[in-house]
Amino acid sequence: MSADGNLLKALDYSVVQQCMHCGLCLPSCPTYLETGRERNSPRGRIALIRAIADDELDVTRAFADEMSYCLGCLACTSACPAGVDYGTLFESARAESERKGAAPGAARSLVRLVTLRFLLVRPWALRLAGRMLRAFDASGLRKLLRKSGLYSVLPRRMGELERQALQIRGEFSDELIAPLERPEGKSRHRVTVLTGCIQDIAFSEVNRATVDVLLANSCEVETPRGQSCCGSLHAHNGDLGTARMLARRQIDSVDPDGCDAIISNSAGCGAHLKRYGHLLADDPAYSTRAAAWSAKVRDISEWLVEIGFRPPKASSAGPAPVAVTYHEACHLCHGQRITSQPREMLRSIPGVELRECPESTMCCGSAGVYSLTQPSTSAWLRDRKVGHIKSTGATVVATANPGCQLQIQQGFKDAAGMPRVVHPVVLLAEAYRAE
Repeated sequence: MSADGNLLKALDYSVVQQCMHCGLCLPSCPTYLETGRERNSPRGRIALIRAIADDELDVTRAFADEMSYCLGCLACTSACPAGVDYGTLFESARAESERKGAAPGAARSLVRLVTLRFLLVRPWALRLAGRMLRAFDASGLRKLLRKSGLYSVLPRRMGELERQALQIRGEFSDELIAPLERPEGKSRHRVTVLTGCIQDIAFSEVNRATVDVLLANSCEVETPRGQSCCGSLHAHNGDLGTARMLARRQIDSVDPDGCDAIISNSAGCGAHLKRYGHLLADDPAYSTRAAAWSAKVRDISEWLVEIGFRPPKASSAGPAPVAVTYHEACHLCHGQRITSQPREMLRSIPGVELRECPESTMCCGSAGVYSLTQPSTSAWLRDRKVGHIKSTGATVVATANPGCQLQIQQGFKDAAGMPRVVHPVVLLAEAYRAE
């Protein structure tokens, strides 16, 4: 930490000055493509960060707004020939903006308090909120309010936010998955499955499918009860203190020495989980454990290919051919450099015709809470993604992140012929069940 507490001055300066300003990142940056302005590009933002680290600029509202405008999609890291660690720079810049209070506002502070500091750090509170939303849906009040025309007289943003509300599942992960499940026959591996927070209440079927696929590949599966948020949303939004607290909680709850792998099925979570070693590098009580913990983390597709998963057998009747396209979640392809493994899973499924999506690695505009904080840019990217998906003619869209799934579904909500949007592991689980 620097003498004045500035997080950007405290960074290893070799990281700050690593950018060569070559511009190869520009065509991959969604915000630069939208505006064409240098300050909205990765190298422009790095120049601002370096100026603050060099005491040439102060942390201002304009700086905070620029960091908020960045999606954090990490596409620039895939394009960068110098290997710039933009993720660390970006998270530190947002954290410094929060530390200095550069983006004030009572409403913003209240939302962060309720979500980041209350719901997402207390699993019981998040699940209670999920049950309340589920009851609200079941009561028919949501449909009634939509039909009443109330949202037409309220500010347009209110209606947009209501349409983005999560659809809560009838059962959460702990109700669908036993603490320990064993495969038929001999176990070859023992793994721990992470159920997440949003994944748990809105996409619990993805967690169930993950366990089913692991069982079908001779894995003994442990799923700890009442799991907590991993802290990715906190780190992404400048709350590094809470992110570290949640990382310690995860490390205390899962012993990496007791399993062959720790399985994540959410791209954003997985990318963050693999950075626990970096996040807690200065914590003498956790740094070694964090590095060992992150070394065991695997995305479900990464693990299946690593162990040589079994391709599903075609049923006697033969499945009807289905056209599937694949959208690459940013934190899977750019954050974890996992691109071929999900495709290998999809191609193994009988009857699947995999059609490549144009700009498959371009962000869909979800980016955590970006659709809430930057609705215009998020919608532009969402519509661009939907257009490319439509061009494939696919009836199924596979993507490995809950935020991407919600964003793409939102883009098709008012369009005829909406494709099924689903995690690749769900399609693989269905193929195993069809045997």
